[in-house]
Amino acid sequence: MSNQMKALVKARPEPGLWMEHRPVPEIGPDDVLIRVRKTGICGTDIHIWNWDEWAQKTVPVGLIVGHEFAGEIVDMGRQVDGLSIGQRVSGEGHLIGKTSRQSRAGKFHLDPATRGIGVNEPGAFAEYLRLPAFNVVPLPDAIDDEIGAILDPLGNAVHTALSFDLVGEDVLVTGAGPIGIMAASVARHVGARRVVITDLNDDRLALAAQVADVVTVNPKRQSLAEIVSHLGMKEGFDVGLEMSGSQVALDQMVEALVMGGRIALLGIPPGKSPVDWSRIVFKAITIKGVYGREIFETWYKMIAMLENGLDVRAVITHRMPADAFRDGFETMRAGSSGKIVLDWT
Repeated sequence: MSNQMKALVKARPEPGLWMEHRPVPEIGPDDVLIRVRKTGICGTDIHIWNWDEWAQKTVPVGLIVGHEFAGEIVDMGRQVDGLSIGQRVSGEGHLIGKTSRQSRAGKFHLDPATRGIGVNEPGAFAEYLRLPAFNVVPLPDAIDDEIGAILDPLGNAVHTALSFDLVGEDVLVTGAGPIGIMAASVARHVGARRVVITDLNDDRLALAAQVADVVTVNPKRQSLAEIVSHLGMKEGFDVGLEMSGSQVALDQMVEALVMGGRIALLGIPPGKSPVDWSRIVFKAITIKGVYGREIFETWYKMIAMLENGLDVRAVITHRMPADAFRDGFETMRAGSSGKIVLDWT
């Protein structure tokens, strides 16, 4: 194995990413070295490409980016147990601390010292990735590398969708990006009665209809009140999954929910937003913020669902070699795609 690898790097403090040659990472006693096969482009990666205000404050120049991946273990530290060379894996991209109250209580996803691969630490847009063995998630044969490379965002969808009991419930999803579409698919898979997904982008709504058994709505042409009436829901939706980061979408969701409705928020608004809290209080709405995945409960649940009929492959709309990454990023930035998977083999 060469001691050099190709890697996609935030090489300069300006929009863009650059393919460079970097040393293959050296692993410690508790780490594994993963030969990356497939990676997914995430919305976070788009922020890093655009070099927006968040990226400038968060991402160090010179960092190897990327955090959605699948590959195989090619080397292991001397203290690693329970894994093997050649094993196919994905991994949790949140690197946790060990000293906080939440971490010591086993609530790893709530650890305030969390650092992200591809955001704070060297990431997966490379031929090789160093990862703590603790973070490694083995892939069963039923889950190929392509699906393995999008388990990170699917995990966000699963965490959000499973925040509340959905069996027999009517669910509203606002935002038909890839994660919103996958959340809608999960909701149907686990027994939601009706699932409605909204977006202003008709291409995304068309993709949602391909992936999941959902009712698609463009609010520019049809109101949620009309949909509630048309579907025979006397009082409104029981659960809302807000995936868009749009304040308008959240306001519409609050109005469309039943008294005592529940909302899981994954979408991130671009800045501070005015919220009509009195409306939320008087409707007795429960709101839960969602960040990442529950480590590792979400991984167990989504792998089990994938092994038992959950099918989200159609959310992947573009596949291309890693050297064509510019085309992938431009396509995603244009809003004309679902998930884009890069092949590093």
